[in-house]
Amino acid sequence: MPQLAVTPDAIHLWSCFCDEITDSGLLSKYNSLMEEHEKTRHQRFHFEKHQHQYLVTRALVRTVLSLYADIEPDQWRFTKNQYGRPEISPLVLGQKPYLNLRFNLSHADGLIICGVTTNREIGVDVENLTRSNDLLGIADRYFSSTEVKDLFSQPAYRQTQRFFDYWTLKESYIKARGMGLSLPLDQFSFHIQPDASTIISFDPRLKDNPAHWRFWQYKPSEDHQIALATQSASLTAQTPHIHSYRIIPLKSWSDFAMPEL
Repeated sequence: MPQLAVTPDAIHLWSCFCDEITDSGLLSKYNSLMEEHEKTRHQRFHFEKHQHQYLVTRALVRTVLSLYADIEPDQWRFTKNQYGRPEISPLVLGQKPYLNLRFNLSHADGLIICGVTTNREIGVDVENLTRSNDLLGIADRYFSSTEVKDLFSQPAYRQTQRFFDYWTLKESYIKARGMGLSLPLDQFSFHIQPDASTIISFDPRLKDNPAHWRFWQYKPSEDHQIALATQSASLTAQTPHIHSYRIIPLKSWSDFAMPEL
């Protein structure tokens, strides 16, 4: 029997600190859950840390979804939409027509996130704040002019944080749309208000309505930042409640209080 239910007015956010999972017996169980094509992809990763992250990610999504449906973790099947976003396979949905689950995954060094909800689109992004790319160069190339202007107006010591504010929000939106980087990042803008609230605006070419979207940001650790995006079915829809959990797949899970930015 399912252990959890996600109501239409809720989103569940699962955090898995994958570097903490080192038990060889548990990792062997994770491997047994995967389909053959997943095992093949797992072996293709050159670095051990990427193999480990992929293995734990596949176990995470199966374990989490099985908390909401009477389906064993090894019985889940997945497809990808035309832009590459993973989705529950119609083969599973055909056997369980009552399932209306939506999920989205994101990972960064040390942390994997899985968001779960029903009857709405959802996107999550997690970033490791210690990455050392040319962040300002990335922003200048990909952000909207409004975002670039705000970023470069910040004091130097705040620019890195503001970059990740924008980057995680933008990633969460394009993932919720299910279209990834086929959506030009400079055709929508986030506006971070003095009270830390966030609104979005769109270039007319995107044909989207800002009132349909809700965004949240969290800091689950000193090294990580999360953004969550969800699309409301209507302008009058209630803002969802967010419930956060921490999990070791196939072993344990518990409530997890994350500071909201």
